[in-house]
Amino acid sequence: MTTTKTVLILGANSDVAKEAILLYLRKGYHVIAASRSTAAISSFMEARNAPVQQLTILYFDATAFDTHAAFYAGLPAKPNIVVYAAGFQVTNDQALLDWEGSYRMINVHYAGALSILNLVAMDTENAHLERIIGLSSLSGVRGRRSNFIYGSTKSAFTQYLAGLRQYLFPRKIVVNVIVAGYIRSKMTAGLDLPESLLMEPSFIAAQIVNAGNGFSIVPGFKWKIIYRILKHMPEKLVAKLP
Repeated sequence: MTTTKTVLILGANSDVAKEAILLYLRKGYHVIAASRSTAAISSFMEARNAPVQQLTILYFDATAFDTHAAFYAGLPAKPNIVVYAAGFQVTNDQALLDWEGSYRMINVHYAGALSILNLVAMDTENAHLERIIGLSSLSGVRGRRSNFIYGSTKSAFTQYLAGLRQYLFPRKIVVNVIVAGYIRSKMTAGLDLPESLLMEPSFIAAQIVNAGNGFSIVPGFKWKIIYRILKHMPEKLVAKLP
């Protein structure tokens, strides 16, 4: 008898996460979509004629750390795959002037991720867990003057996932990080970004759903080139970037 696998998606109302939900559903998974915006997810799934019998929508706030243990304990099924896609962004200028903006980015991208993913990772009774995937950003590859606060939170998240990958290796649990460039989404709406570098949420979602065994996944051939350049660019040249 085949048992349906379960995917837990945290931050499920992001544009990428919603597309990933659809892809997982089409593959026959049971999806637990967790977000503060439960009504928005329901509306989106109804509009896309998603098979709701395979979908459970739960309230989850990445920054409400004291609720995470109860949330995880109350899941209707222990997950085979966990995707962390929660995101929040203010401009660097805003973050420098307004601590609340900086603090929320830290909590959403890093502290919240650790709070819930540590619970997932340390649940040794969940023999079904096979993969954890985090949605990070190329902004975390090198510190740049235009977005170093947002980028630093994504960098910290990526490094956490790198260590978690090594920690979970003996249990044969794969950890991936999606190091994404510019995504056409509600978070980037209104930003002056080059059209030729924008990627669709559905494209990023496919990278998540089809993740292999490697750690870093950089979607898009243009962004693969940019990633390599950024990784090896001398500091004096990085300082000239916007």
